[in-house]
Amino acid sequence: MKRVSFGVIVDENGLTKLRNRFIMFTGKRYSLLKTLKWGRKYIFYFIVINTIPVVIFQVLGCRWLMIPWQPISLVGIAVSFYLGFKNNSSYERLWEARKIWGGIVNSSRTFTIMIRDFVTNEHAQDKLSKEGLRSIHLNIIHRHVAWLNALTDQLREKREWEHHDERNDILRKAGGVHSDQRKDELLKEYISEEEFEYLSKKGNKASHIISIQSKKILELKEAGYIDDFRHMELEKLLGEFYNLQGKSERIKNFPFPRQYATVNYFFVWIFIFLLPFGMLNIFGSNEYIHLIWFCIPFTTLVSWVFYTMEMIGEYSENPFEGLYNDVPIRSMARSIEIDIRQMLDEVDLPPNLGPVGDHKVLL
Repeated sequence: MKRVSFGVIVDENGLTKLRNRFIMFTGKRYSLLKTLKWGRKYIFYFIVINTIPVVIFQVLGCRWLMIPWQPISLVGIAVSFYLGFKNNSSYERLWEARKIWGGIVNSSRTFTIMIRDFVTNEHAQDKLSKEGLRSIHLNIIHRHVAWLNALTDQLREKREWEHHDERNDILRKAGGVHSDQRKDELLKEYISEEEFEYLSKKGNKASHIISIQSKKILELKEAGYIDDFRHMELEKLLGEFYNLQGKSERIKNFPFPRQYATVNYFFVWIFIFLLPFGMLNIFGSNEYIHLIWFCIPFTTLVSWVFYTMEMIGEYSENPFEGLYNDVPIRSMARSIEIDIRQMLDEVDLPPNLGPVGDHKVLL
């Protein structure tokens, strides 16, 4: 069985044909056609809502449908204030998420060079070979990559307040970020079997990976491969990773306050329903009565502008849910992995996920 989504035929699993579609758009701007497609369902609703009063007014002669524009404009002003507040707040959540992951990028690089240069034979009684030290470096950094993947996966889990209609779930599956598909098996590539078994019994795997890191670094300190000062510096960085993880979890687990989202949604729709009656007061006057049918496209345009602003705020408030305007944390995690493993002179590395497809999409 095949379905059609975003104009692309997909198979029963809803995966293959959408793999290069929207997860995070990185082009210069959306085209007008894409923007219209985004809200095409609501444009149809607006046309119906705006046509009915005009038909009743003009065909049935119900002149009493005209409402003075002043009270509707007051509602519009209130809605504009609410939309501005919501969009600003949603943008702050999105930008904070991006800054958090920028911090993860920087701290990961710092952690890597510290591990590479701090873990030495300088104070050790049992000296290790160059290959032995390199093995320790690789184990710790690979475990850090496991943390990146575990955190990324946890941030893609479903939350009730996020968007879960069929179209968006297909997009998540296509991009490999579907919230139903935990990727614990991926961790096996970066940690030992013993550590994997330990983590399989834990809920917050990312948190426990950092705990394992701390234990392993302490063992290195006790064996003399790290001195006290360097050990404290590494522990500070592990604390910073906990801090950045906690900030990400705060955005993920605490939604944009529902009272603001709810009231804003209702106010927008109240304004949209009242709008055609106010437009009738203008286009239905004797001066403009010959333009009465122009009331429909103009009212639809205003409705579309207001509701598009509402949708922008709604789709920006959850920056980790794995849709086309979110922070591309999986791509960022892969970039960090490549960067820090290259610092250890590894050559067998996975490819960079980068922008893909005709729409310049980051996963």
